[in-house]
Amino acid sequence: MTPAEAILALLGERAEGGTICPSEAARRLAGSQGDWRAEMDAVHAAADALLEQGTIALSWKGETKQKRRGPYRIARR
Repeated sequence: MTPAEAILALLGERAEGGTICPSEAARRLAGSQGDWRAEMDAVHAAADALLEQGTIALSWKGETKQKRRGPYRIARR
């Protein structure tokens, strides 16, 4: 599974309007015994690409973010 696939799979499991934390995608990639922190750079890169494609939206505390910087949540667009 790629980082982008992990992000999209998790979003597909959420209710409409639901969001995910990027660490959730990293945890899915790492598996139950893996080092999810080692996956975070790949998840951030995938989030950047999906945002550029218009597939996802980013926010933090209810405010839309135009680009990834600092903490963020991921939603379907």
